[in-house]
Amino acid sequence: MTDVNLVPLLPATQVLLTALVVLLLDLFYQEGEKGLLAWVSLLGLALCAGETLFLWGSQESAFGDAVMLDNFALFFTQIFLGAAALTILSSVHYIRQAEIHEGEFYALVLFATTGMILMAAAKDLIVFFLALETMSIAVYILTGIWRASGRSSEAAMKYFLMGAFATGFLLYGIALIYGATGSTHLNEISNYLIESPEDWPPYLIGGALLLLVGFAFKVGAVPFHFWVPDVYEGAPTPVTGFMSVAVKAAAFAAWARILMHQLAPLDSDWAFPLWVLAIITMTLGNLLAISQASVKRMLAYSSIAHAGYLLVALVVGEEWGGLPLLFYLLTYAFMAFGAFAVITALAETEQSPEDYRDFSGLGFKHPFLGMAMTLFMLSLAGFPPLAGFAGKFYVFRSAVLSGHLALAIIGVLNSLLSVIYYLRVIVAMYMEEGGAEGKSFRQAPYLYIAIGLAALGTLYLGILPARALEWSRVAFLSLD
Repeated sequence: MTDVNLVPLLPATQVLLTALVVLLLDLFYQEGEKGLLAWVSLLGLALCAGETLFLWGSQESAFGDAVMLDNFALFFTQIFLGAAALTILSSVHYIRQAEIHEGEFYALVLFATTGMILMAAAKDLIVFFLALETMSIAVYILTGIWRASGRSSEAAMKYFLMGAFATGFLLYGIALIYGATGSTHLNEISNYLIESPEDWPPYLIGGALLLLVGFAFKVGAVPFHFWVPDVYEGAPTPVTGFMSVAVKAAAFAAWARILMHQLAPLDSDWAFPLWVLAIITMTLGNLLAISQASVKRMLAYSSIAHAGYLLVALVVGEEWGGLPLLFYLLTYAFMAFGAFAVITALAETEQSPEDYRDFSGLGFKHPFLGMAMTLFMLSLAGFPPLAGFAGKFYVFRSAVLSGHLALAIIGVLNSLLSVIYYLRVIVAMYMEEGGAEGKSFRQAPYLYIAIGLAALGTLYLGILPARALEWSRVAFLSLD
C-alpha cells in the first residue's frame, strides 16, 4: 500500500480511544469518583457523533478498500453511538446498585460499539469477521459482568457457547467463498459472481448458506433463536437493551452490505430460504411471546418477531428493501431500548421485577414511566402515529410493491397478533393494583432522561418521518 487513508477509521478510533481513556482513569479514580467515567464515555461518544455529522457525504476507503467510509456506514454509526449513549445513561444507577465495576462496564460498551462501527464499514469478509468478534467478545463479557448474579453468569455461558458454534459456521462459510472466488474482498467476489454466472461451484452456494446461518444467529432468527430469551433475561437489563438494539442493527448492517448489495447475484439462491425464515421467525416469535409471564422474556421473543419483519426487507431485495430496512432499524432502536429502560427503572434486586404483575399500578405510582411504557408498547405493536407504525408500513409497502403480497399479508397478521401481549402490559399498568414500586426521578435522574429521549424519538419518527426516510435513502444509495 503506497498510501494509507486513515479517515475511514476515524469514528471507530475515537470510540476506541475513549474506551482506553476510561480504563486508564479507572485505575486512578477513587470509588466515589467513578461516576465521572460515565461522563467521559458520553463525551467521547458525543465527539464521535460530531465527527460522523462532519463526514456525512464522504466516500473514502482504507487498506485496499477493505474499510469503507460512506453514508451507509455513518448512518449506522449514529445508531450505534445513540444506543451506547442511552445504555450508559440508563445504567449509571443500576450498576452502582448491582455493584458492577463501572470502568469495566463503560469500557466494554465502548469496545462493543467500536466493533459495530467497523462491521458496518467492512468491505472485506476478514475485516467483517474481526469486527464481529470485537463486538461479540465485549457483549459476552457484558452479559456476565454481574458476577453476584447466577442468572447473569448462566446467560453469558449460554451466549458464549452458542456464539462460538455460530462463529464456526460463519468462518467456514467465508472459507468456502474464498475457495470458490479466490478473494475475501466483497468487490472481487461480486465481480466473480457477475462474470461467471454459469460456473459457480456447489460449495460457493454452501458457503453463502453458512454465511446466512451466522447472520441468522446474530439477529435471533428462527431456528437459531434459542439463546435469545435466556440471554436477554439473565443479562443486566441495560445490557439487554443494548443487545436488542445495537447488536441487531450491526448484524443487519453487515447483512445489507454483504448479502443484499455486494452478493446480490446470489439472490435467487437464498430468496426462498430467507422467505421461509422471515415467516417462521415473525410467527414463532409472536406466538411464544404471548405465553410468557415475564415482560423481559416477552420482549426477547418480541425481538425475534421484529427480526422477522426486518427479514421481509431482505427478501424484497436491494431495489425496494434498502430504505425500509434502515428506517425500521432506526425506529426499532428507540422503542425497544425505551421498553428495556422502563424495566430497568423497576429493577431493585437480583430477583428483578419483570413479571406482568410487577407492572400493576405503575401508571398511577409513576405516571411518566407508565405513559412512556404505553408509548413503547403501542409503537412496538404498530399503532399510528408512532415510530413502529411508520417502520412497519414502509417494510410491508415495499413487499407489496415488489410482488411479495403474501409475505406482506402474513406480516400484517403477525403485527395484529402482537397486540395481545403488548396491550397486556398496558392493562396491568392502569387496570390492576400492587406491583413493584420502581425508582423515582430523584433516585435515577439519568435513567429518566434516557427514557424521555427514547420516547421523543419514538414520537418524532412516527409523526415526522420524512427527514429520517431521506437519510435512510441517501445512506443506502451510497453503497458501492
